[in-house]
Amino acid sequence: MDLSLNEEQSMIQAMARKFATTELMPVAEKLDKQNDRETLLTNLKKLADLGFMGINIDAAYGGTEAGSVAFSLAITEIARGCASTAVTTSVTNMVAEVIQAVGNDAQKNQHLPKICSGEYSAGAFCLTEVSAGSDPSAMKTTAIRDGDEWVLNGTKQFITSGEYAGVFVVWAVTDKALPKGKGISCFLVEANTSGMTIGKAEKKMGQHASATNEVRFDNCRIPKEALLGDLNKGYKVAVGELAGGRIGVGSMALGIASAAMDFARDYIKERKQFGQTIADFQGIQWMLADAYTELEAARLLLMNAAYVKEQGQHFGKQASMAKLYSSEVANKACYTALQLMGGNGYIADYPLERHARDVRVTTIYEGSSEIQRIIIAKQLLSDT
Repeated sequence: MDLSLNEEQSMIQAMARKFATTELMPVAEKLDKQNDRETLLTNLKKLADLGFMGINIDAAYGGTEAGSVAFSLAITEIARGCASTAVTTSVTNMVAEVIQAVGNDAQKNQHLPKICSGEYSAGAFCLTEVSAGSDPSAMKTTAIRDGDEWVLNGTKQFITSGEYAGVFVVWAVTDKALPKGKGISCFLVEANTSGMTIGKAEKKMGQHASATNEVRFDNCRIPKEALLGDLNKGYKVAVGELAGGRIGVGSMALGIASAAMDFARDYIKERKQFGQTIADFQGIQWMLADAYTELEAARLLLMNAAYVKEQGQHFGKQASMAKLYSSEVANKACYTALQLMGGNGYIADYPLERHARDVRVTTIYEGSSEIQRIIIAKQLLSDT
């Protein structure tokens, strides 16, 4: 089995790593402490110029057309530099893939070039609601047809990039008479559409520079052409795209944890106690070995999920396994790295406390670890 990267994948990984090292790492602390939107948006545009906002999008629309493996590699490297930038990049790619997968020619021609070029600073994925988190089929937002328009009413919660997204993919109930989850459709809503209001950014534990907003629809009128995909078939679209998003979240978790462990590894090689470096102690070496072994296993799970997706095969189970394992061991690795640094790991002058905060949410969004286990178990039981 050949696990080596091809030339294009290696190039994208190297380019993402260089950008993370030169552009993201130097400003990550500032972004975290000051919520510096201007710097974030500047870096997002630079990433778009380099082709990172449409990694799996056809070249005809300005995409890189490099595939899912390259996407995972890129998000991992970007997350090494800045988790806030990584999550924005991941979700924007996710939105572009939804439009490419189920949009018509007019929709793809209108929105994909703007996403890939950075004309849209980001894309937003509007699925979650107060009462519809792990169970999105319980959503209350509605879309009612009125002549040549759809009228949206409802509220979405925890929407990444709500403040600066150029286009929103929005799910709403279009037929309440159908069984739960069967009467949901998907729509494209452009920024600044009348009747759509973006709430203030949530105050979060980590990933501070990435805006997470409430998005409200109050008799928001959109043209009938805004319907994305088939009527009442939107829930299936959401489930499919969430699987792809899990590869992104797992890759981001891997990148954050890798940055944390690399920093701690360098630290213990220099820090001395009892007349020798901390790295000379066998117990410390075992902590290091275990953490890097688990992160390597996470990388392989992610590569497998991305490869299966790239082959056009069903990849839901593989994506859930990769997301579950990667996010859990990444949290563990960040705390191991913090522990290796002792008291200094707890001080905000070092990046470990930021990495520990940034990585925590990866076991929650795009489906919590508990939900991933349910998905995996259902798939395993249906296979027998």
